[in-house]
Amino acid sequence: MRAALFEECAGRPLDEVGVAAVVRRAGVGRATFYLHYGGLEELAVDACAEVVREAVDALHAWRGTPDPARPPEPLTAFFGELAERAALHRGLLREGGGGPLGDLLHRELRERSRRERELAGAPAPELVASAVAATFTALLADWLHGRIAAGPAAMAHASWRLLISLHRTPLP
Repeated sequence: MRAALFEECAGRPLDEVGVAAVVRRAGVGRATFYLHYGGLEELAVDACAEVVREAVDALHAWRGTPDPARPPEPLTAFFGELAERAALHRGLLREGGGGPLGDLLHRELRERSRRERELAGAPAPELVASAVAATFTALLADWLHGRIAAGPAAMAHASWRLLISLHRTPLP
């Protein structure tokens, strides 16, 4: 059903996709769909979990002191892979960062960033984690929707520098 949802969302936004189209494409009945999911939004969140995990891991794929001049290679690779499936993800991630993919990414990234800052003893873990999650989610969404003109490598570099700046901002 995940694959069917992705195929349906490749041509139109999630809010224009119906359960009937997904189950028809998946070759299952509506009853089977509702045994597993309460609705399309729930299926979308489940289907997006892997993309979110990849994004969160890519942003945290460094050890020691991060180099603001060079994003982690997994982050650059993430943007490249996402660009290949941009049409699909635009249906699940609205401009500005909303939608099932955006909501899940924001929650997961905020939690991981907060935890990492607490482990490092960095100040204001809740504040900075929230800013990092909101910034990255919105940047990613606006890039996918063509609001930011940059190739995958340039976008990874710019996003990385902005996120490093948030982490390094002196806070009282």
